[in-house]
Amino acid sequence: MDCLFCKIAAKEIPAKIVHEDEELVAFEDISPQAPVHILVIPRQHISRLNDLQPEHDELVGKIIRLAKKLAKERDIDQAGYRVVMNCNEQAGQSVFHIHLHLLGGRAMQWPPG
Repeated sequence: MDCLFCKIAAKEIPAKIVHEDEELVAFEDISPQAPVHILVIPRQHISRLNDLQPEHDELVGKIIRLAKKLAKERDIDQAGYRVVMNCNEQAGQSVFHIHLHLLGGRAMQWPPG
């Protein structure tokens, strides 16, 4: 498979990994949009949110809980943080492997885009 995030998870491409376990990998975004900008990905390749199935419910919950844990570790949990998952080009998805953006360390604007 020629997926950038699959290659990062397999350590074929270097990244600043901040967490990894049997199901998830989290790493710093190479083009951060906030002082804290971490991507959380499943090791399992799922292209887009539209491809999620009921059997992925537990995995998605783990992605969200890891974002919460990383926010606490980065000391942004009390001030506030944003989690974003984009789906398809018009929403800003550029890598077609589901991923959660954890952003924090500065005030966020609304609407976001």
